[in-house]
Amino acid sequence: MTSRFTELVVDCHDPERLADFWCAVLDFQVLERGEGKVEICSWVPTAEQVRARQMPPTVVFIQVSEGKTAKNRLHLDVSPIDRGTEAEVTRLLGLGATRVDVGQGPDRSWVVMADPEGNEFDVLRTLAPSGA
Repeated sequence: MTSRFTELVVDCHDPERLADFWCAVLDFQVLERGEGKVEICSWVPTAEQVRARQMPPTVVFIQVSEGKTAKNRLHLDVSPIDRGTEAEVTRLLGLGATRVDVGQGPDRSWVVMADPEGNEFDVLRTLAPSGA
């Protein structure tokens, strides 16, 4: 018997704000809201689908009292699908992301950013068709 990767959980101060941000970044939707918790997804999972094969995990934002104190040991990478990397970085800045320096150096093919609560993520190369 095996397990499935079903959720990625992010501790935060404001689950609603981060869920809104990440829904806009990823074109996800809210699956469930509860006391101090918001779960977002790209699809509505059923137990049967998850048992049959690995499906994309949901992202769950859980409210905690403590703040972020160091660079994340786990982060998300995103790839724009309908525009260039710099155009996507500009869009994400407009949504509330910031550029951050985590010691990545000047010679890199990705852009390190942080969400509104400081959680780092990378914007990788574009997957948009040529000319987009």
